[in-house]
Amino acid sequence: MDESYNNLPSSHLLGSVPAVVSEEKHATSYEAPEATMQTFPPGNGGASRPGYQSLGSSSEGFEQQPANNWKGFFSISSYTQYFNVDTDIVINRLFSSLHPLSGDFFSKIDANPDLYGLIWISTTLVFMLASFGNCATYLMQKYTNSSASWSFDVSFVNVAACTVYGYAIVVPLAYYFLLQYMGSSASLVRFWCLWGYSLFIFVVTSFLLLIPIELLRWIIILLAGTTSSCFVAFNLKSYMEGNDLTVLVVASFCLQMALAIFIKVWFFP
Repeated sequence: MDESYNNLPSSHLLGSVPAVVSEEKHATSYEAPEATMQTFPPGNGGASRPGYQSLGSSSEGFEQQPANNWKGFFSISSYTQYFNVDTDIVINRLFSSLHPLSGDFFSKIDANPDLYGLIWISTTLVFMLASFGNCATYLMQKYTNSSASWSFDVSFVNVAACTVYGYAIVVPLAYYFLLQYMGSSASLVRFWCLWGYSLFIFVVTSFLLLIPIELLRWIIILLAGTTSSCFVAFNLKSYMEGNDLTVLVVASFCLQMALAIFIKVWFFP
């Protein structure tokens, strides 16, 4: 009933107020901006692959620049650029560390040196040395005297962590300060990247050192140490091309060989 009364025309009645529908429409009507449909996930035009979001555009606000002051050392965003690698890049750099005569490792990492390899390879090597070192001592003991008792040596974990992390961090840091002192250009991140990937061959060698034949073990570790030492020395020499710093190149070779011999003597006796 109420709806039927409301629909009756009332503009002809005395004292009625004419409707201002046209004015309201004029006042409230406006041209709406053209709606833009957002696609998910966003991408840069049509260049990006479906399901992947491009991080290259600065307008998206994803790229973060490291802080210029001392507070940047305590900010996680300052180090994200050193972990911007994918599987293909890491595998390519791992295979490069097994070809020491190429001497072009710094040219490969020049645009994007990473710390991912340093952390991942060092951590893997620590657990490999601790676990396989104990397995090797067990196999050697059973090979020589099967009736002797054997116990797991937990100290291998502590020694491996101190040795690997200490070597991978301190040696590149020392070379960085030495080259800075001698007036040569040096990049600490690139040095950490070089020495970090140089340890990858010892991860592979850990499997072979399980063979309970002492002479074969020495041959394996010396070959691995020579390969790793040549990888560091040749790339360091190409990096310092034009500077007569042969002593530092020879020292890097000797330090890498010393690490290989220490791994054999301590973890695979």
